[in-house]
Amino acid sequence: MSVSRIFDTLACLAYFDIEAIIWGQNDFCSGFADARPDRLRRNGRGLFINQLMPDNAQTEVLVVGAGPVGMLTALLLTQQGVRTRIIDQESRTATRSYACALHPASLSVLQRAGIVDAVLDLGRSIGTVGLYQGPARRAQARLSDLPGPYPFAVVLAQFLLEELLEEKLRAAGVHVEWHRRLREIQRGAGGVDAAIEKLAPSGRGDVIPEMETSVPGSLQVHADFVVGADGHNSLLRQQLGIGTVRAGAPLLFNVYEIATVEPVDHEMKLVLADSGLNVLWPMSDNRCRWSFQIVPAKTAADFPQKDRAPLNIIRPPKDWESILPLRRFLAERAPWFQTEIKDILWIAEVQFEPQLVLRFGEGRCWLAGDAAHQASPAGMHSMNLGLHEAADLAGKLKSILRDHADLDVLQDYDRLHRAEWKRLLGLKAPAQPPDGLSPWALQHFSTLLANLPASGDDLNSLLKKL
Repeated sequence: MSVSRIFDTLACLAYFDIEAIIWGQNDFCSGFADARPDRLRRNGRGLFINQLMPDNAQTEVLVVGAGPVGMLTALLLTQQGVRTRIIDQESRTATRSYACALHPASLSVLQRAGIVDAVLDLGRSIGTVGLYQGPARRAQARLSDLPGPYPFAVVLAQFLLEELLEEKLRAAGVHVEWHRRLREIQRGAGGVDAAIEKLAPSGRGDVIPEMETSVPGSLQVHADFVVGADGHNSLLRQQLGIGTVRAGAPLLFNVYEIATVEPVDHEMKLVLADSGLNVLWPMSDNRCRWSFQIVPAKTAADFPQKDRAPLNIIRPPKDWESILPLRRFLAERAPWFQTEIKDILWIAEVQFEPQLVLRFGEGRCWLAGDAAHQASPAGMHSMNLGLHEAADLAGKLKSILRDHADLDVLQDYDRLHRAEWKRLLGLKAPAQPPDGLSPWALQHFSTLLANLPASGDDLNSLLKKL
């Protein structure tokens, strides 16, 4: 057994009162080319110590889920003087996920949170979106023409965004309480009592240990409000009994992150084909990510049960046989992509079911991000609109807790964001295309509406100029 495997086994077996866990960097993590040695400790790949918090305590807002949306909600609340706790059933921030791009308007939200400069330093700016139909370039959407301080998108791996948010939270005195899973809630007129399970890694097996999670204890937290940002399998949404409405068939993509010999440009490429939607995101000078839609997708019963990122399969390629299906995809769907491939860094199969909750919450419990919606992954809408929901919800909760606003302001939160999602997902009367569109853009208007990397006024501006 390798040293790294021994460390992983120790990580599963060790559980102390201070919950100090040693995590080895296993083979899977070593395939993640974005990892930076100076950030390993913050990623949880070094010594990770969960901050001890009181088992029976009151807080003003309990945030469930420590992905980008949950951490941003907690951070904005804390910055406005609202006492906040944030829990997550996982052991650390994400190591890999599909989300990788921030919309122009999202950068303004992150500027308010105080991390936009670090995002711009670590990320890669995208000024245009090239629109293709198979081999032909048909149009382009110029993000650089948008008004506002950030007329571009930024490509940034989700785990780096989560690192920045967690670091900012720690600096504000709030520590993510990892290995904490919401079990149930009891709602009353004056707040919410949340029963939370303490999780611990454990192992069984004599020769080859199997990794499991045990529940050695629990705690009770009383909160004025609870925010569920706990992903598409949201436990809070289940507790509230909030259903969802589907907005189309499931979408299945094969994803290839590759290293290239020549540099790739600063342009996202959206390729429409009879066989499905295809997307190219440039990750860095010599690295990009291709996503190819596969039709038909799997049934809803086959959906993955992982939190925060609905990834069915992630694997580092074992040999160059992996390049054969990639070359076939490129030849059939993007023959103009002639950049020489140096290596395949990782391969994934990812599936989404476009859907929207029937309501974003009720009373003192509210949802944001993937807990409330899923969409086509091409335009990265679910995470980006989730960041806007986090900012809006944090502001409204602060107005209730500090400025004595009525609880009814939360109904405005529900109406505003459900209306935006209904438009993107085509759940209401079809959006009217702007005047002056080319025949090609008019023909594919609904697809462009759902997949361009922008929302709100920015999306309207891009559509008007196609």
